[in-house]
Amino acid sequence: MPVRVRIPTPLRRLTKEQAIVQATGQTVQEIVNNLEAQFPGLKEQLCDEKGELRRFVNVYVNNKDIRFAQGKLTPVQDDDELSIIPAIAGG
Repeated sequence: MPVRVRIPTPLRRLTKEQAIVQATGQTVQEIVNNLEAQFPGLKEQLCDEKGELRRFVNVYVNNKDIRFAQGKLTPVQDDDELSIIPAIAGG
């Protein structure tokens, strides 16, 4: 079973307006690469030119922030849920 990935509204134009998509991989990095293969242009929105997740992109695996785990090398398993949440700033 693949991982369910929740796509934020601003990125849904790249996923044909789908809010939840499926991806395969054993780490967050592999999931991002699989998403790019399915939805070209998505990785560019999530990662910088070095392949690191952008500072304003928060990623959670089963509601746990990957910054407090192993970052992009955080393992994922079948049936996990990965949420992509853009940071919001305001004043």
